[in-house]
Amino acid sequence: MNIKELIDRGESQSLEFKESLKLKDEIGETVSAFSNSDGGAIIIGVSDSRGVPGVDIGKNTLEELANYIKRNTDPQIFPSVKITEVDGKNVVMIEVKEDTEKPVFFKNHAHKRVGNTNQRISSSELRKLAKESGGRVYWDEQVCEDAGLEDIDEEKLRRYLERREEIRKVGKPERMDMETLLLNIGAAKKIDGETKPTNAGVLFFGKNPQRFVLQSQLRTARFAGRTLTRDFLDRLDCSGVLWEMVEQAEDFVRKNISLFGFRTEYSFQRIDKLEYPIKAVREAIINALIHRNYFEPADTRVTIFDDRIEIISPGSFPKGVTPEKPKHIPVNPVLCQLMYDVGLIEKYGSGIYMINELCEEWGILKPEYELSEVETTVSFRSGGKAIVISEIEKTGVELNERQKKALRYVLEKGFITNRSYQELNDIGKKTAYLELSGLMEKGLLLSTGKGRSVRYVARF
Repeated sequence: MNIKELIDRGESQSLEFKESLKLKDEIGETVSAFSNSDGGAIIIGVSDSRGVPGVDIGKNTLEELANYIKRNTDPQIFPSVKITEVDGKNVVMIEVKEDTEKPVFFKNHAHKRVGNTNQRISSSELRKLAKESGGRVYWDEQVCEDAGLEDIDEEKLRRYLERREEIRKVGKPERMDMETLLLNIGAAKKIDGETKPTNAGVLFFGKNPQRFVLQSQLRTARFAGRTLTRDFLDRLDCSGVLWEMVEQAEDFVRKNISLFGFRTEYSFQRIDKLEYPIKAVREAIINALIHRNYFEPADTRVTIFDDRIEIISPGSFPKGVTPEKPKHIPVNPVLCQLMYDVGLIEKYGSGIYMINELCEEWGILKPEYELSEVETTVSFRSGGKAIVISEIEKTGVELNERQKKALRYVLEKGFITNRSYQELNDIGKKTAYLELSGLMEKGLLLSTGKGRSVRYVARF
């Protein structure tokens, strides 16, 4: 079929007319749509009514048009562009093949072909399209369309450079301007000659990130009891750049979990221990912020209950990654790199292992993971006062396994009797008496009541 016959048939799923070369953005959107669909052709110099006004062709017309498409598509598209003649007029024909690496973006948006129109692809469709084609869509690498360089805080950029030099031994550039630096670290991109911040740039260096990325807020709350209710004891909506929100959330957690303190006869120095290992909780919060799905409009949340802390982030683990077999497959690679640069994470999937080790050292269970397509929940279970038993031993107090079991029983039930000590450890009355007396001598238990009513309670 020749080009004249194509024009006579009119626009379709695989054919688009553009009257002028000046409609570069509309041409680019159609390139994106054909690349994400079944391919197609764009004929420039033809009106919607199939008239052929033609176009003026200069010395570098085709080269400039091809370069414009290449510069503004991601992944870059190199279409076939040629000049042909219809009714004595020059027209330009762009042939676009379906791309194997979908989705193809034009100026930060991906389009699809529906009938003879181009439609912007939704977030859910983007993920599906990427999954089907085996490609990846990195939200943090995309340009934050409404933001400009004036929305970047130079002081935050300076602090980043100082921290990177201190932690990673990367020297600060002496003469590099802010724009070049942002481009070099993936915090900005050039689009049609204009430098604009990426989503990662806004979340790491922005003056007011939540103005542009509403879902980036981190919500924290402390509830009474063990279930979600309308009433909460405390709450804080963390805002700012990522590392500022991490600091705010850490302070909130410290304020809203228990601090256990004790002293034994063997150690007159008071020992204090928080209910949870803060470093482990902090690592889980960081993971939730940098590995979440920012295409989803939901917030990241930290909720504290009487018996646990839950950290909830939109999205699930990448394919092939599980809590048991963590791998470094970043959902937001630029954010990961920036957080690594300032020492907030290590890049190689070590975070989950570190969290597990810290919990074990602390005397609490490893966190539980609940995964779904919608969100990921990480739950830290409280060990209550039982976590102080390991600390007691560090002071030089020697305990046998029966005595440790008895202390856990006291911490859970509030007291223990000689009979319950016997039943708990399957021993006789005399052994139970001697070992309970030993716990009293060590300053860990004291007795209340007389005769058969004697109970042993904790002194710490």
